Amino acid sequence: MAVRAGSYVCGIADAPLLGDTIGRSLDLAVSRWANREALVSPSHNVRWTWKEFADRVDALAAGLLALGLERGARIGIWSLNRPEWTLTQFAAAKAGLILVTINPAYRLSELEFALAKVGCAAIVTATAFKTSNYMEMLNTLIPELATAKPGELHSSRLPHLRAVIQIGGPACPGTIPFDDVAHMGGARQREQLAALGETLQFDDPVNIQFTSGTTGSPKGVTLTHHNILNNGYFTGRAMRLTEKDRICIPVPLYHCFGMVMGNLASVTLGATMVYPGEGFDPLTTLQTIEKEKCTTLYGVPTMFIAELDHPEFSKFDLSSLRTGIMAGAPCPTEIMKRVNGEMNMGEVTIAYGMTETSPVSFQSATDDPLERRVSTVGRIHPHVEVKVVDLDGKIVPRGERGELCTRGYSIMLGYWDEAEKTADVLDKNGWMHTGDIAVIDDEGYCNITGRIKDMVIRGGENLYPREIEEFLFRHPKIQDVQIFGVVDDRYGEELCAWVRVKSGETLTGDEVRAFCQGQIAHNKIPRYVEFVDEFPMTVTGKIQKFLMRAEVEKRLGLKAQKTA
Repeated sequence: MAVRAGSYVCGIADAPLLGDTIGRSLDLAVSRWANREALVSPSHNVRWTWKEFADRVDALAAGLLALGLERGARIGIWSLNRPEWTLTQFAAAKAGLILVTINPAYRLSELEFALAKVGCAAIVTATAFKTSNYMEMLNTLIPELATAKPGELHSSRLPHLRAVIQIGGPACPGTIPFDDVAHMGGARQREQLAALGETLQFDDPVNIQFTSGTTGSPKGVTLTHHNILNNGYFTGRAMRLTEKDRICIPVPLYHCFGMVMGNLASVTLGATMVYPGEGFDPLTTLQTIEKEKCTTLYGVPTMFIAELDHPEFSKFDLSSLRTGIMAGAPCPTEIMKRVNGEMNMGEVTIAYGMTETSPVSFQSATDDPLERRVSTVGRIHPHVEVKVVDLDGKIVPRGERGELCTRGYSIMLGYWDEAEKTADVLDKNGWMHTGDIAVIDDEGYCNITGRIKDMVIRGGENLYPREIEEFLFRHPKIQDVQIFGVVDDRYGEELCAWVRVKSGETLTGDEVRAFCQGQIAHNKIPRYVEFVDEFPMTVTGKIQKFLMRAEVEKRLGLKAQKTA
């Protein structure tokens, strides 16, 4: 009798892990590619070589030390994509500080929670962007700021916070202008910086990122230099990036997608970071790709959809594009095919991971067959282990569904000051339990079939929304679709579809159900079909199905049957 292989894979490496801190990696980049472009941000009129960028980073790092920030102190950054964001990322790492990346969509209560949770000693903040007035919110949260001496803040609600560093203007009372910080460090701070370079360890924490908070309060994922520097490096290697590549980064820097897969892939492989704008705009992104001759493009599926469906899409020359990453949410097969063909991204890769794993653990290769690249998230990353387990924690055979667990260099230190919540997901053997349902086939390719919490149990049968979404994407009038469960007093749960129809098209619920009839099992046909203009989602493009479920249940008055 043939013995079936278990769903365990370990990534074979073609290169060793980097044993560097982020600061040392930047110094190495200067020694290798001093005069090549490091960072381009057309809307900020910035075009820096690696040497120019590193000089600015060192000046800023010395200034942060001059402000009295000590090794291990937390410094928040609250801004969209700007050159100052990236300067702060690298300067904080060089100064031995822990960068706390704060979602630009946060409002007062979320901001206060994040700053208080990790005890930020300083925050670098934008002034405003569109409807977000960051300085106004900070002044509401910290009324003492208006009369404080810059750098000597004493806040009753945030006792650790000493300094507010303001990007842009006009300057607000009590704040330190961002550009001034670089002039604060003297010879003593430069010596201190050099000494830190010798003593900082790659296992030191360097970044805290808050999870999306889809359930309960957001948790502070604590990551080391080793975690994120290596993940950026191996993500870039999977796309065969070199110093000749130019990465268009319209994804947010505050999240791993921008700061790790973008910025840290660049610093380890010499590619140029190109920021099309502060927030995502499909037209600006297309213009930037053409003008800057970008070879690489990042995005979540909704971004690629917006670019492909832009009325002016066909006017742009995207022939410079070669590769990129689509990640952050499941990629619809039809969209992947269009990105390959219409955007000239024949070597585009799919990446899968989570903040707690720095983030990538699976990625498709540039030369994987198209069918594999559109139907899976690729194979295991180098130096990473993965297993798929059943509800009892036992490894399932290849080809069977179960929960994905990850182990290796990329696993977070833990959730900041949350030992119990850390223990809930990180077991005694070092396995990170992702909460994702996955299947690994005989060749090691992985398919993510949903979230354990998204799985719909209808009449005792497990239904996987991703599978139904993939089918509905074939409908010629459907631009985007999300399937989720709503409570039902007969079956426990019923399926609901939220559909975005393509521009100029009309569609009815009966047409959608008729399209499914005889093509998929009757219990997978959505009972409820609703048409919407947008889905609730996080800034990083993760769909918030729990909000959709709550809205539909409330509007339709759906309630679970009471049991004795």
